[in-house]
Amino acid sequence: MLYFVYTARLAPDDLRAVAPSATFEFVAHLAEATLSFSVEGNGWKGGLPTIVPDPGSTVWGAVFSVPDAEADALDRVEETEDRYREETDVIDRSGRRHPVAIHRTTESTGPELVPAPAYLDRMLSGSRHWELPIGWIVGLDDRRNAVV
Repeated sequence: MLYFVYTARLAPDDLRAVAPSATFEFVAHLAEATLSFSVEGNGWKGGLPTIVPDPGSTVWGAVFSVPDAEADALDRVEETEDRYREETDVIDRSGRRHPVAIHRTTESTGPELVPAPAYLDRMLSGSRHWELPIGWIVGLDDRRNAVV
């Protein structure tokens, strides 16, 4: 399975803990979408991200190959953060579309919450590690700085 990661699982140790055989493939974005920190924190002391439709916006992340045997473990971890698997397409840096699995909240989201600082730190760490676009990293860093 190709898996698009935009959550704390971007941090290599976080993904490895759940899917140890996952291998990085490429950086990509999900068009017409944005992050919403509207998921209750489940112990993270703040809101967690999900993807919501937003014309003209983009969510950046990394795509990994995940063995089927480890996909269920990812589903279980994401479900603890109220996100569920669905299929969609992402676009790589060359403009090619790829079918991937993502996890997002399936119910309509509630009000925007203050993001969980420690969770944002994991997202930032992974975004830097996989060299996501600097504009994306700065945007996450701005959100992190707004909550301290």
